[in-house]
Amino acid sequence: MKNFAIFLRYTALLFFTVIFLVPIFYVIYNSFLPNRYVQTWVPPSIWTLDNYKRIFADYPVWRWYGNTLASTVIVVLGNLIFTTMSGYAMAKLKFPGREVIFNAFLGSMMVPFQLVIIQLYIQLAQLQLHNTIWSITLPFLSQTMFIFISRQFFFSVPGELIEAARIDGLSHAGAFYRVVMPNAVTLFTTIAILNFNGTWNSYLVPSTFINIKERLTLVVGLQMINQEHFIRTSMTLAGIILLSFPVMLFFLFTQKYFVQGVMASGIKG
Repeated sequence: MKNFAIFLRYTALLFFTVIFLVPIFYVIYNSFLPNRYVQTWVPPSIWTLDNYKRIFADYPVWRWYGNTLASTVIVVLGNLIFTTMSGYAMAKLKFPGREVIFNAFLGSMMVPFQLVIIQLYIQLAQLQLHNTIWSITLPFLSQTMFIFISRQFFFSVPGELIEAARIDGLSHAGAFYRVVMPNAVTLFTTIAILNFNGTWNSYLVPSTFINIKERLTLVVGLQMINQEHFIRTSMTLAGIILLSFPVMLFFLFTQKYFVQGVMASGIKG
């Protein structure tokens, strides 16, 4: 009976693996085909890199990659620093108005971003930051969701550990950086993965705040290509691969920490 249960488990896993891999295989396969052969089975001799070559030849894709990578790294680093510090303060420090501040953070999560984006654009324009990388990074260096995740995680850190560090002469900042951070790898990885994915694939913000072709992010630039070559399905699929490949690689190398971090931040507290 036990062997049969294991067999059913692995059969189910294999079934769902195939379901998730088929769309990925479909996109990759068709991205290597001339447009007239899309959605048909053809021998490898017909496969071509022309779709990718044309994208790189006609558009500043490497520049878009650089813009996207730079903005993503800045935003991720900002959230790794500021949201974890805020979460630690909300969980472990006692100060007047702590609950009020945290409830205000939670309340801000209920406001759709679409309601504030116009006002945010006006403020950035007044500061002459629109059409710059700072317009898509500075307002997003600290995001409430990650403050909440950090707070929940730090509730699980024993208070005695922090008190011992304080008795040894460390300040709260020293205890955070020397004692708490080394034990919060799963938290930092979880925030990095979620934030990396969200920032890398963000469309609304960069398409609103940046309208200079050379300063576009990858997702906005590829959407522009899609609009210009809407009937060329194979080129669109090649753009999807260019956009998705870095995210898949990042998640592949960090997935075990991601699962641990979600469990730790979501269950303990």
